[in-house]
Amino acid sequence: MSAQNPPTASTAARMTHRQVLQALSGLMLAMFCSMVSTTVVGTSLPIIVPELGGTQTSYTWVVTMTLLTTAISTPIWGKLADLVNRKNLMILALVIFVLASAGAGFSQNTEMLIMFRGFQGLGGGGLAALSQVLMADILSPRERGKYMGLFAGVMAVATVGGPLLGGVLTDSVGWRWNFYVGVPLGVLAIIVLVRTLKIDQIRAAKIRIDYFGIVLLSVAAGLLLVWVSNISTYGWLSWETLIMVGSALIATALFIVVELKVAEPLIPLTLFRNRTFTLSVLASISIGVAMFGTSVYLAQYMQVSRGYGPTEAGLLTIPMAAGMLISSTVIGQLVTRTGKWKSFLVTGAILMIAGTSLLSTLQYDTSLWLVGTYMFLLGAGTGMTMQNLVLVVQNTTGPQEIGVASSGVNFFRTVGGTTGVAVMGSVLAGSMAQQVTARSKEIAEAIAELGAQGKAIAEQLASGALPTTRDMPETIRVIIEDISAQAISHAFLIGVPLAVLSLIAIAFLPNKPLIKQNNIERARQQRRENELAVATAETGSIPVYRPENDS
Repeated sequence: MSAQNPPTASTAARMTHRQVLQALSGLMLAMFCSMVSTTVVGTSLPIIVPELGGTQTSYTWVVTMTLLTTAISTPIWGKLADLVNRKNLMILALVIFVLASAGAGFSQNTEMLIMFRGFQGLGGGGLAALSQVLMADILSPRERGKYMGLFAGVMAVATVGGPLLGGVLTDSVGWRWNFYVGVPLGVLAIIVLVRTLKIDQIRAAKIRIDYFGIVLLSVAAGLLLVWVSNISTYGWLSWETLIMVGSALIATALFIVVELKVAEPLIPLTLFRNRTFTLSVLASISIGVAMFGTSVYLAQYMQVSRGYGPTEAGLLTIPMAAGMLISSTVIGQLVTRTGKWKSFLVTGAILMIAGTSLLSTLQYDTSLWLVGTYMFLLGAGTGMTMQNLVLVVQNTTGPQEIGVASSGVNFFRTVGGTTGVAVMGSVLAGSMAQQVTARSKEIAEAIAELGAQGKAIAEQLASGALPTTRDMPETIRVIIEDISAQAISHAFLIGVPLAVLSLIAIAFLPNKPLIKQNNIERARQQRRENELAVATAETGSIPVYRPENDS
């Protein structure tokens, strides 16, 4: 028998550093579009919704619809990425995003705005899911770390700069430019991707779409997200809760049955046999709570408990974004240089526990330096763990399932994080109500001294609406700031056991070395090995390898 060994991935032609940066530039623009579309409207919605004649329900749905369509579409985009051309999918997601952004800017009523925000979420889900899959096509897990700082920088700028940009645009040229700004960014991202992103994807021979799975997952996740987003209105024990949670559980059970039988399941349940995937999903839930919870409740702490305005509150959360940026950049370089990742993940989980625990001690007069330190610790822990969990999942997943595995981690992080935030909100509301009742005599005495202004404040507190403390007189402001700070600190306590769960899950992750092949190289090698096995079985001899067969 004669044989000639095929070349290994290490001898295959690789992109230069400049080519990699050019290819990644389009992905970073796409990610920035997706993230800034969410953060840019944060400070402007209180102006947008009333101007369009909306109600508090409309306000909730403007936020919920984007989250809903992003979460539901993420695993769908991930599965499609394993079946069809990923570059074309990315461009399609960008086109949907650009058109939806323009439509949202033209909205004449809240119903129209909610619809286009839903389409924005649909495109945004594709941008978030596909950018990570395409990154795996360009870079191997071992070398990806040194580029993580770039993506962390994009996330940090979008997180901190988005609300500031939204406030400036609203005050200068009008709130509609909060949506129009995504149009030129999206068009630029399309141009850059077309010109710079060159991938040779090996696609499935036959494409099968799991339509029943898509419908059932959409129903299950949609009902759950709508329920948790409105739990403060529905209540934990109500007929809405019974119907929504019950229907979501039935849809989930049917989804599992369908996934076990179809040829190309939307989320292959065999993935859960992979210990790395299952443990990463569990660990990601805590990260989701850290991401969503801190953005919601730290902003509330700064505005209600400390009396700062929206712009100031956004600036005061910079330490968390700085922690994410610095830790992602430094740890990414160390992972690439040493090939070791587990110790950094464990350290990140410990920092998350420390940051969350310290945030649960916040008071209305806690030094801002201390608050910034707590946020930095939580941001550093999140930066060490969030992207690296996706990295280790891609490291142990076959190239034919890289899309669905990556998007699966993101999907469960979003759903789990949203659920955790809803629980935190319920704890916060309950704690505030309890403290207001316990200090009712003190509040009544302070309000009585204010005359007509006191009556207006009393009506606001009675309605359950969050008070604007910076406009209150000193006597009542200090009481409300103290109550809200304690309630928010109680809410952060929910994140502590979840952070501990994340540490436990990470501790049991198999410590497998990072491979040095990107996803395209792995797929080619797998195809060669399969062809070699078939040829050997048919002829009884090992055929000579011919490089032209890879094209």
